[in-house]
Amino acid sequence: MSHHFDEEPHNAITDSGIARVIPCKELEMGDPIKWLALGLRDLLKAPLLTIFFGVFFAAIPWFITYLVAMTGWHLVILPAMVCFMLIGPFLAAGLYDISWEFEKGHKPSIWHAIKAVKRNAVNEWGFGIMLMVLMIFWLRVASMIHALYPSYMGNDLEELIPFLVLGTIVGAIFTGIVFLLSAFTQPILMERRVDLGTAVLTSVNAVWLNKGPMFVWAMIIFTTVVIGFLTGFIGFILLMPLIGYATWHGYIDTIETKIERKYE
Repeated sequence: MSHHFDEEPHNAITDSGIARVIPCKELEMGDPIKWLALGLRDLLKAPLLTIFFGVFFAAIPWFITYLVAMTGWHLVILPAMVCFMLIGPFLAAGLYDISWEFEKGHKPSIWHAIKAVKRNAVNEWGFGIMLMVLMIFWLRVASMIHALYPSYMGNDLEELIPFLVLGTIVGAIFTGIVFLLSAFTQPILMERRVDLGTAVLTSVNAVWLNKGPMFVWAMIIFTTVVIGFLTGFIGFILLMPLIGYATWHGYIDTIETKIERKYE
């Protein structure tokens, strides 16, 4: 019997003896574009399901912005954007299920997609709690940056720039860490009966060993989020499901299986 994990060259964490990690493939720079094309195909095949989930993606940032307008705390927009990017992977479970159903040759349904979170419930909810803790930590950091902002300064852009730059740098580092931890975690938990630690470390390993293609993928996600915000969140109705479907195809493309998938 061959020791598959020991022979796998692209498995940095297992080699260090920290934990079990599912091996990943070496990606090419153009692969994220391919995932996007496959995601678009799924979107066009399931327009009503796409809109159903898309409305939730549009409603959440709208609600955040409404709260900002109510409280008048203008510097909350940046942490709110990061929070949205934190919550996104967990909400995307239903979208992954739709792409998975298409792959199996099944007809996806709303009920089947909603039940997707229950498939590996303990670990999936654990993943949700992990994202929530990260979100709360980020909000504390953001409020500390806000506390540095002197009350006597006005809302003049020139005076705000140092704080916006600081917030952007910290936010970018934080978002990068979250991307590393969660890029493929949710799809792994959905398809495989593995623990949260294995899923998270597999995601970290895959992103770390494919820095170039995964940076392209991160920029695609970031661009869609920016477009969504610029369109007053209307764009999220289609853009976030598109990213969700594409993420599933990215997972299938990146994380290896010992036995070839045979869908009925």
